[in-house]
Amino acid sequence: MVNAVVVDDEKKGRNLLTNVLSKYCPEIKVINEAENIQEAYEVINKTNPNLVFLDIEMPNGNGFDLLKMFDRINFDVIFTTAYAHYAIKAIKHSALDYLLKPIDIDDLQLAVCKVVKKKKSPSNIEDSISVLLSSLNDQKSAKKIAIPDLDGITLVKIKNIVKCQSSSNYTIIYMEDGTKITSTRTLKEYDQLFEDMPFMRVHNSNLINLHHIKRFVKGEGGYVVMSDNSEVEVSRRRKAYLLETIANM
Repeated sequence: MVNAVVVDDEKKGRNLLTNVLSKYCPEIKVINEAENIQEAYEVINKTNPNLVFLDIEMPNGNGFDLLKMFDRINFDVIFTTAYAHYAIKAIKHSALDYLLKPIDIDDLQLAVCKVVKKKKSPSNIEDSISVLLSSLNDQKSAKKIAIPDLDGITLVKIKNIVKCQSSSNYTIIYMEDGTKITSTRTLKEYDQLFEDMPFMRVHNSNLINLHHIKRFVKGEGGYVVMSDNSEVEVSRRRKAYLLETIANM
């Protein structure tokens, strides 16, 4: 059983989420609730939950302000928000989950399932929170990303990623030191996460870090040689854009 606290400034929202959890997520037991960050801080310290459903927008501070109040975080977090919030990308960088209101049942069950799996194979939630808060300061210059893998979460420096390669519904992350990480996210998700960074989708199956290109070899589409000496095919329709981007770097 996963003990949870629901934090939302609207009582209607707290009641709705609690009822939905009771009906569709029997592995979750809501043990308390709070309507603002100060009350939430006190409730969490008193009840020591495994999981906190945390509304982002609240009066007198937001959900991120609450997280900053803790010296140590030993509970998982699922954010809830009524908006396509500016912080969504930062949340994704941290490998934490969020739910858009009105909450979709399938999305809720999927997020809960991830938390239950983490409880069986604990990961360091503090690392994810650290990545989140760092990304919030300046999303365009985020230095680290939390990669959800088959066993938990791996934190890496973004600049050390050479390329990302699609593998069905997974993505293989190739690092500068030669290590490979099998991520449970799709290549499309990483393409979106890195859209403001020096990464380019050069092929349906490959997303590369432009700073790790050593050489471009001509051909119908051509291919690039990366810093790890791997060769990555470039599609014909992406060739001109790639060459133009490289020339302007």
